[in-house]
Amino acid sequence: MKKEFREALENSPVIAAIKDEAGLARCRECDSQVVFILYGDICSIPDIVDAVKATGKLALVHIDLIAGLSSREIAVDFIRKYTKADGIITTKPALIKRARELSLYAVLRFFIIDSMAFENIERQLKTVRPDLIEVLPALMPKVVSKICRLSFAPVIAGGLVSDREDIVDLLNAGVICVSSTSPDVWFL
Repeated sequence: MKKEFREALENSPVIAAIKDEAGLARCRECDSQVVFILYGDICSIPDIVDAVKATGKLALVHIDLIAGLSSREIAVDFIRKYTKADGIITTKPALIKRARELSLYAVLRFFIIDSMAFENIERQLKTVRPDLIEVLPALMPKVVSKICRLSFAPVIAGGLVSDREDIVDLLNAGVICVSSTSPDVWFL
């Protein structure tokens, strides 16, 4: 992981994750140096990325959530060619590999719903090398701590975080930072 990206994460214990235009407007005011873009379509994503980049923040696009993009590697090529995004977020290992080939930051997102999902993390990390992994939901500090010890890549936790205590518990569990769609959390 490049020094610039690691420093931005370490300097921002909370990542602003935006899911609409209101979030885009509010994220401009927060201290987070990294913004996860969780909405848009192929027509609007270049403008959304530009708006984030205009604030001096790093922009990572959750490629699985952009309407009009397929779940194939060509979607990563589109993000690289038509936006100024610094990276992508996805649940698909093949897209992580393509992002790395194109020198984009790559965040592999996992939903931990049971022990099989937990085992899937270990298996996928053996075949793909993301810059970061993101674990959802975040409010399982024991499980998150195990994932942090298992992973070679730094871990982000997101989902259902609502107060400073949640953030502190997750940072103590070993995550590098916490992502949230709640502006209330961004400004803690």
